Amino acid sequence: MTRLIAWAVLAPALLLAGCASVTPDGGASQVSELTRGKTAGVDAAVARGATADTQQAVAALLAQPVTAEAAVRIALLNNPQLHASMAALGISDAERVQAGRLPNPHFAIGRFTEGSKVEIERFLKFDVLGLLTLPWRAQWAGQQSELARLQAAQDVVRTAADTRRAWVRAVAAQQTARYMRDVKETAEAGAELAQRMTRVGNWSRLQQAREQALLADATAQLARAEQAALASREQLTRLMGLWGTQTNFTLPERLPDLPATLQEPQDLEARALRERLDVRAAQLEARYVAQSLGYTRATGFINALDLGYGRNTTFNNANGERETKRGFELELPLPIFDWGQGRNARAEGVYLQSAARVRAVAVQARSEAREAYHGWRTAHDLAKHYRDEVVPLRKFINDEVVLRYNGMLASVWDLLGDVRMNIAAVNASIEAQRDFWLADTDLQLVLTGTSPGGLSALRSSATSSAVEEKGH
Repeated sequence: MTRLIAWAVLAPALLLAGCASVTPDGGASQVSELTRGKTAGVDAAVARGATADTQQAVAALLAQPVTAEAAVRIALLNNPQLHASMAALGISDAERVQAGRLPNPHFAIGRFTEGSKVEIERFLKFDVLGLLTLPWRAQWAGQQSELARLQAAQDVVRTAADTRRAWVRAVAAQQTARYMRDVKETAEAGAELAQRMTRVGNWSRLQQAREQALLADATAQLARAEQAALASREQLTRLMGLWGTQTNFTLPERLPDLPATLQEPQDLEARALRERLDVRAAQLEARYVAQSLGYTRATGFINALDLGYGRNTTFNNANGERETKRGFELELPLPIFDWGQGRNARAEGVYLQSAARVRAVAVQARSEAREAYHGWRTAHDLAKHYRDEVVPLRKFINDEVVLRYNGMLASVWDLLGDVRMNIAAVNASIEAQRDFWLADTDLQLVLTGTSPGGLSALRSSATSSAVEEKGH
């Protein structure tokens, strides 16, 4: 009967110890499954390190102008921080396997002499409490591994979104710098003409100084635009994990056109609560903490239980007699001073904390979904307004001024001033288009991925207005 009870206790533990094994790919395939459809419109496997295959794939993607999708693929393959996240996931998986292993028994041996008597003591001890709690510890380690997978998946989707945003900013900054060069060329032409007219006495020094001031301002704006283009490109380079000759990649000349039609997302708040990885992680953590609370209460004051088997042999060298004693030993702490109240209170506090975190994440997810959607709609309406109203109107005015100039009804100053205003309107249109694609990335991340930490929609609308005002 005793053997049956012992085997009933040991069987589940032995079964768990035999089933636990390290995941071959360290959990990378599970992370890829969790992030499917969430990585900024690109479904690609996440690399665990910079191998020869990944470098070959990156080189193939860099051979052509890097699109937004290609940039995200490169980041998922080559970003060092993602490699670190995948390594941490492998560590968590190894800890899960280790937690499912049986605790090693302890063996002790001693030799004592008294005159002609020699006593040899041998003891074998087993951690009974560790054996009994092995199923729970294995389950807890599995839960921690699942949370680690969700955290790694959040790192993946956040990196993908950051890369897509960086690509949008880099291409837009490149466009802006190119247009600011046109502004500078226009200002140089005006300043040169003003200098000639002042030299022959047709203009005053005040009028020439105004044109010279416009050139100085255009030169400063071009320097800022080129620096912004460089900074945006370097941010994209860091996210893609590129260095050396890889940094000589090329970008498209312009941002993608606005979509012909918008697909309105349905049930924003419900979708965010259903699909976001941070909401799911908070819910799982609260559930796991609730389960651990029962374990803490059960082992509140008995946190150790050892069972040992001993055999003592005494040799009497004087008469050659030998005496052997065998027996069992049970060791457990006495709950005299510590009844586990502190551990129980701490466990309850951790549970309340996790439950509050679930509510906080849910409130944040709902709010971010509403904010991201409103920013997405507003950014699209503004970009469409510039594309369909402002830019065509400025082009019409420019064409009319050119006609009047050709008919000697408008001066060259009218023509140069209108060109500057037209370029400013085009720059504002580029920024509005950029803001839409940033808002689109934010919306997808908020609804299906995780918290972006700060929405970027319409962040630079004030800059656009300032540039347009300077054109006037």
